[in-house]
Amino acid sequence: MGLGDRVSSLFRRGARRDTSVELDLTRPVSELFAQGSSRAEAATATGGLPRFKATAADQVDRRRSDRFTAMRMKLRNAFTPSQPVSDRQMFAGRTEVLGAMIGSIEDQRLHLVIYGERGIGKTSLLHMLSEAAREARYIVVYSSCGAASNFEETFRAAAADIPLLYHSNFGPNTQEAEAGSSLADLLPERFSPRQFADLCVKLTGTRALIILDEFDRCESSEFRRDLAELIKFLSDRSVRMQVVIGGVAADLAELVEHIPSIRRNILAVRVPLMSEAEIRSLVATGERASGLTFDPAASDFIVNVARGWPYIATLLCHHSGLNAIDAGRGTVLPDDVSAALDESLLELRARMAKPIQLQVERLLADGGGKLLTLIAGASLVGGGEFSSADIDAASPKSGDATAAKRFAEELSAEKLLLERRDDAYGRRYGFVEDSLPPYLWFLGQQQIHQDQQVKTPRVSNG
Repeated sequence: MGLGDRVSSLFRRGARRDTSVELDLTRPVSELFAQGSSRAEAATATGGLPRFKATAADQVDRRRSDRFTAMRMKLRNAFTPSQPVSDRQMFAGRTEVLGAMIGSIEDQRLHLVIYGERGIGKTSLLHMLSEAAREARYIVVYSSCGAASNFEETFRAAAADIPLLYHSNFGPNTQEAEAGSSLADLLPERFSPRQFADLCVKLTGTRALIILDEFDRCESSEFRRDLAELIKFLSDRSVRMQVVIGGVAADLAELVEHIPSIRRNILAVRVPLMSEAEIRSLVATGERASGLTFDPAASDFIVNVARGWPYIATLLCHHSGLNAIDAGRGTVLPDDVSAALDESLLELRARMAKPIQLQVERLLADGGGKLLTLIAGASLVGGGEFSSADIDAASPKSGDATAAKRFAEELSAEKLLLERRDDAYGRRYGFVEDSLPPYLWFLGQQQIHQDQQVKTPRVSNG
């Protein structure tokens, strides 16, 4: 029996097909765009090549501007799916998480480990923490780790950002302080975590916050061990310096090795999915900043598809807002969100390796669309990796959940799209590429939206 036959039989064993919401996802994605996007059509209609609508200094080109140009520029800053939030006015939700982070640093003098999947909002949280710390006159050193990052290079750079005048042995009027020297000038060519901590014991008159983002990219186990030792030394000696680590991980042990030695010195925060109210707040914040209005049905559409992921909500708000502006409207409609799904599908598909694209197309052609949508929804609900319980939570019908669980097991066994992991917490599944869950989920939600449009045709007021 081939995989396509097994897909159909798995579903039949779980429940009878719900033909009212049949997912016809066998078309190539390119067919979704056969007529071209509204933005390309608008550029062509001018009779020339597309042009930038603003200068690099964010100034409007008045020769080619219209009344929506300023709104377009504001929208770009309001919803930035490809960049973290760095402006406090654009930050929405997560106030309780941010408050807990600040309290643990300020009141308990703990070090922080912030972890979770890509797109969950870790870096935006770290930017807000950095801004709050600078406002409180902390010295904040923000560093993004790379594959070759090592302890000495990272912390020498951090020491270079701490002026020597905050060293207890050097007053503000000393020659070294007046010359602009830093703590890095006191470090030997090679130094250990203990030597760095010994130097920082002399820190006075301020506090320092060292933020290491994307720590999961670091491939050196020695760096991880040295960092754990440093955190231990800083805590044991009450040094006025704290470390904040951020990175992608399913659990804390994946991100930081040697954790038993420093467990009582850190607060581990797994960034949760946003609540429905927080996603609505994100949309409302963008409305105020851009001047656009999201129709209640469009807002509901975005909230439903986002499933608590700020990246998804921001991506759909960004594209749907541009679609409304291109249509000469200040109100975002459900059709704009549907078009945004199409554009997002193209972006996500382009990130996938060709073999993965072919596997998806084959599974869709074999009738696996609905089950793939349910599994993708479970992945989003589970925050990345997912279990059978997450499939139950993402499936409205028990029969669908049963079929989806069997399908997930089959896919992982055949190493198609999914991989599985068994540990003390049970069996969990994960997609082999980060873009797969939103891609498959968007396909399913788009089809459901189109089916609903057919069932409830728009009533003309003419």
